[in-house]
Amino acid sequence: MIGDDLVPYCNIPAVMGSVENDETEYGIVPIENSIEGPVGITLDSLAHKFNLNIFKEIIIPINQNLIVNPGTSMDDIEDVYSHSQAIAQCQEFISKNNIQPHYAVSTASAAKSIVGDKSKAAIGNAKTVELYDLEILKANIQDTDNNETRFVVLSKESHEITGEDKTSIIFSISEDRPGGLYNILGIFQKNNINLTKIESRPSKKGLGKYLFFVDFEGHKDEKIVQDILSEISQNTYFLKVLGSYPIFK
Repeated sequence: MIGDDLVPYCNIPAVMGSVENDETEYGIVPIENSIEGPVGITLDSLAHKFNLNIFKEIIIPINQNLIVNPGTSMDDIEDVYSHSQAIAQCQEFISKNNIQPHYAVSTASAAKSIVGDKSKAAIGNAKTVELYDLEILKANIQDTDNNETRFVVLSKESHEITGEDKTSIIFSISEDRPGGLYNILGIFQKNNINLTKIESRPSKKGLGKYLFFVDFEGHKDEKIVQDILSEISQNTYFLKVLGSYPIFK
């Protein structure tokens, strides 16, 4: 199910399921966007549903386009379809042109759904135009030009140490007490390990209960990282290592 290639955004649970069920060796899913932030369904799926390793990361500039059937004009369009992230990245364009947005499971499925109907458009990249014999009516309709998406390559296998690696983990604090998160983050500080990202997500176990997603420099097979993970494990209710992989450059 790398099937959507890097067409943002794919049917994320289907991609993950295909890797877990050995239908494919690797799957690519978006994990965060420079405009809209984290992709919640990816983080939640990694936390709760699938036991896969992040094998690699890829950061790609994203240009969103208004995709239509040949011969369509702006006056013809009443509705536009795309993945929720793509819709969110183009809010100004959608509002300005008074088009009704609709969510689809992926940008590819959105493009497929409009074939033959000039009252409907899709938002996506040039790949979807080729797939369904459509055309781009308006190019680069995203709200800002600095639009990048970070994708992760998922696998059942772990990546070996390269010397320039990043590790991703999820954890939850044992109890809601002052300084709980501060104490965990202090473990990285005292070991002089650089954090590159921290996000929080609802744990789905009640209000005020959160999971923390952290990326930091180093590989899980290095002694210093193993010691850090061991100490974190002793001070958290839940810890899951999502993988260690080369830093994208």
